[in-house]
Amino acid sequence: MSFEKCKKQLETILASCEGKRESLLPCLHAACEQCGHVSEEVISYLAEKLDLPRVEVYSAASFYSMFSLEEMGENVIRVCVSLSCYLKGSNKVIKALESELSITAGQTTPDKKFTIEPVSCLGLCDKAPAMMVNEEVYGDLTAEKIKGIINQYKQKETR
Repeated sequence: MSFEKCKKQLETILASCEGKRESLLPCLHAACEQCGHVSEEVISYLAEKLDLPRVEVYSAASFYSMFSLEEMGENVIRVCVSLSCYLKGSNKVIKALESELSITAGQTTPDKKFTIEPVSCLGLCDKAPAMMVNEEVYGDLTAEKIKGIINQYKQKETR
């Protein structure tokens, strides 16, 4: 999506929060949702509108794993690689995803449908190894479960 369309959503959020600093995180979330990532244009725009240094907007956008500074696929697959998930096999989960999607962790498929993103923690230690696809949570993962989950998303794309 173009910055202009994203900008309209940002303006709505800024207006509802009266242009206050508290609107930064909702705006960054909207930018990722609408544009697929937080672009340099978005950072500059929010810095100006919120009267913040660009570095502060950039810092917030780069700190939280839910925001991306790079364009992401339609389906962002966040795989937890924290200690509890790692000990339960998150490395096998990543290998299975890489095999299913023919990309490596940190990459996006050429058709822009999937991105694999290792993240520090999803707060799902009781379901380790765990991942999220967009907002959907998956736990107790195995290579076999990965195939089924990815096929579900591929089938959604063809409908």
